Amino acid sequence: MKIAVLANGQWDAEWGRLELARFDYLICADGGGNSALLTGRIPDVLIGDLDSITPENLELCRRNDVLIQQYPREKDETDLELALEYALNMLGTKMSSPNASSREMSSLWLYGATGGRVDHLLGNLALLLKFLNRGCCIHIKDPLHEIYMIRGRETLKGRAGQELSIIPVTEKIRVTTDGLFYPLHGEFILKESPRGISNVFLEEQAVVQVEEGIALLVLLT
Repeated sequence: MKIAVLANGQWDAEWGRLELARFDYLICADGGGNSALLTGRIPDVLIGDLDSITPENLELCRRNDVLIQQYPREKDETDLELALEYALNMLGTKMSSPNASSREMSSLWLYGATGGRVDHLLGNLALLLKFLNRGCCIHIKDPLHEIYMIRGRETLKGRAGQELSIIPVTEKIRVTTDGLFYPLHGEFILKESPRGISNVFLEEQAVVQVEEGIALLVLLT
């Protein structure tokens, strides 16, 4: 089963309709339900304090037997964190070792997690690290980017001229690359350095090996 999680960030309904069609199961974090319904997609699960979804859309979800889990507004977790926890529980025994590379881990796709408030975006990126350490690689996707955290060796598919950035999450990362315009050969990038910004695919495939630390990978689509 392919699972997507939809948050309450910026949303392009036409683009989103095509994206969500790839998934068997959709979990919406509160106002993400509004975005899903804009595409004509009924969520399978709606989770959160329900202060962002419109009353009309909430009633539509109830009429369509959507599983609704309502939480109090005063809570430690964000609505998105609760939605991701629910998705992680669905993956169950499919979870991989947290020391595996991201391609070897269980994966979740997250939409509606960019745009709007910067503090929300930073919080969402923090969740990528939390779940990576629990054996799940979460890919944030919007019309311009694919964003996820990596450790170990990754073979990336792209196109000649496509840009990508390799950004340290830990205090430093040691990286070796192949197939990128600006090569790295076991060199360190420090957290306070923008050195890994705007590298470029030479052809349709590249390899990034994070030999030490954890990196945030941003592919411009």
